[in-house]
Amino acid sequence: MESLIYLKDVKYKYKDNQNNTALKDINVKIAKGEFISIIGSNGSGKSTFARLLNAIILPSEGIVRIKGMNSWDDSFLWDIRKCVGMVFQNPDNQIIAMTVEEDVAFGPENLGLSHNEIIQRVHESLREVGMDEYMKVSPQNLSQGQKQRVALAGILAMRPECIVLDEATSMLDPQGRDNVMKIIKRLNTEHKITIIYITQYMEEAIMADRVLVFNDGRIQMDDNPQKVFSNVSEIKKLGLSTSQVAELFYELSKEGYNLPKDLLTIEDAIKAFKEVLNS
Repeated sequence: MESLIYLKDVKYKYKDNQNNTALKDINVKIAKGEFISIIGSNGSGKSTFARLLNAIILPSEGIVRIKGMNSWDDSFLWDIRKCVGMVFQNPDNQIIAMTVEEDVAFGPENLGLSHNEIIQRVHESLREVGMDEYMKVSPQNLSQGQKQRVALAGILAMRPECIVLDEATSMLDPQGRDNVMKIIKRLNTEHKITIIYITQYMEEAIMADRVLVFNDGRIQMDDNPQKVFSNVSEIKKLGLSTSQVAELFYELSKEGYNLPKDLLTIEDAIKAFKEVLNS
């Protein structure tokens, strides 16, 4: 598959603390159309990694290429940010206009598009996230979940090839998280938008094609969700949690039961138990 994102030997040190290396020897490729989840404890380097992808920050050492464009080259800055859109934890930090319509139009206006093209993109993006009925509403009158969907629509209106979401559901209730996750999954499967999703919720992380586990500024694990989360002992050592199903099967295997260790969902667990009972 074509690599959309490529990092080689990347390190990042904060300018106000050169002794604190936030990222160490990061080497990773992300293909166009992949859905990547990123997990890790606080301070593990997840958000620093995310900001490198949009050239918000530049590496202290190494190479970051987005669609072949080196982030060190200032002439590529605008094209990189058109390619990779960012959605942050708190939507209030991204919403700046008086109405939903105006806020979603802000990005396309900066692209220098025609008025008709801007209007079309605003309508399409809001429809995509289920917020087209709120075009004339002030964002101040929306719930946090609705604001996050507006923030996502604002990024979609820019037509990015990749969307990076930095704990974008952490301030939402379970229903709000579920709504946003359904939208993100659809954008990936139907529109082939590359998704890089930083989350603290394992039930969200298992929806990805691939999981990157960050620890102390390094990528500790990089594999599919089944292999990552079935490695319960390693996940626990890193101070993280795995799915309840993986935890259950891990404990049963310690008691001597011969059961699969790479199951993550309740549906998978029920199927496995039925097979054992019928054998």
